[in-house]
Amino acid sequence: MSNPVIEARNLSKTYGGGVRALDGVSFTVQPGRIVGLIGPNGAGKTTALKAILGLTHVEGDLKVLGLDPRTERDQVMEQVCFIADVAVLPKWLRVSDALSYVQGVHPRFDRARAEDFLRRTDVRPRARVRELSKGMVTQLHLALILAIDAKLLVLDEPTLGLDLLYRRAFYDTLLNDYFDHERTILITTHQVEEIENLLTDVMFIQHGRLVLDAPVEQLATRFSQVLVAPDRAAEARALGPFHEREVFGRLAMTFDGRDPGQLAALGEVRTPSIADLFVARMQEKKS
Repeated sequence: MSNPVIEARNLSKTYGGGVRALDGVSFTVQPGRIVGLIGPNGAGKTTALKAILGLTHVEGDLKVLGLDPRTERDQVMEQVCFIADVAVLPKWLRVSDALSYVQGVHPRFDRARAEDFLRRTDVRPRARVRELSKGMVTQLHLALILAIDAKLLVLDEPTLGLDLLYRRAFYDTLLNDYFDHERTILITTHQVEEIENLLTDVMFIQHGRLVLDAPVEQLATRFSQVLVAPDRAAEARALGPFHEREVFGRLAMTFDGRDPGQLAALGEVRTPSIADLFVARMQEKKS
């Protein structure tokens, strides 16, 4: 079995005022996976990414590609690409200069590949970042990362603020031109519907803790959602749903680990989408 791309054990981070951004977080990311780290604003997603990228110190054990990003960040970043919000590029920078800069600092950058990608867009080499739309800046980011032979790609809300066409094109390009079974992609977002069909694994984070960490292929056998008529509500609640909400006069109850055959007697059983499951976990009833 291949070595994990990321191994995190009991990661903790406390900011001023006693705010726990990460609270004993543990997870493993294997090679060739597309992992969604999903949570609401302030849940700890960005702190986890900063730890992986060596941008903030955390307590606990952390290895990225077998290296500790806190002490070996230069070696880690030779094998990692990162895209944050598109506002990070300087407004005065020309497109050609952006390519020259990355070519000068990253040993795995293939400038010819980046230029070939940009020729298929409306992004011109002499244009400055301030002259580009947000969608074009995202295309420039894509050109830069597609041209780097990296083992891990980290995306932090990569399509925030883009219209639907650019968002769809971004993820299509990512899958068709970048991803293969030797590369790994870690995406953080709160726009679950945008990425749920791409993912091989999901991690839900809330208040600095993971509340779900599972391969997507296991979700259908583990979780069920039942539309229950009001007169069967007490019977259904006796089986311990962790979330319920009202839908057109019926109750949608979400269960973890219950036999679908047992649930079918209570109403219509369906497999919740990742988006539905995310909402249920975030609003989970606490005993």
